Amino acid sequence: MIKVSVLYPYKEEARFDHDYYRDKHMPLVQSLMGIRCRKYTVDRGLGGGTPDTPPLYIGMCHIYCDSVEEFQLGFGPHAETIMKDIVHYTDLTPVIQISEVRVD
Repeated sequence: MIKVSVLYPYKEEARFDHDYYRDKHMPLVQSLMGIRCRKYTVDRGLGGGTPDTPPLYIGMCHIYCDSVEEFQLGFGPHAETIMKDIVHYTDLTPVIQISEVRVD
């Protein structure tokens, strides 16, 4: 299994609508990807590694798929629709990482 992490770096005064991201954007992603998206999680950054520091990432999601190929088959045909929805919840540019899940 693989995990595609979409991470939004914290930036002072950036716009990020956590409710829209959780309630609209990620359900859209899952519905478009169908069975190729096994599950997803959504996180909200609260703080950094030391007291009173901002989080490294303000928001993030993790999309779980059977393989990179399955992710590409699920996401690729809908990439334009998914990317156009980003303006509804943030003005940040995400950082993407694909990882192999070793323990679930």
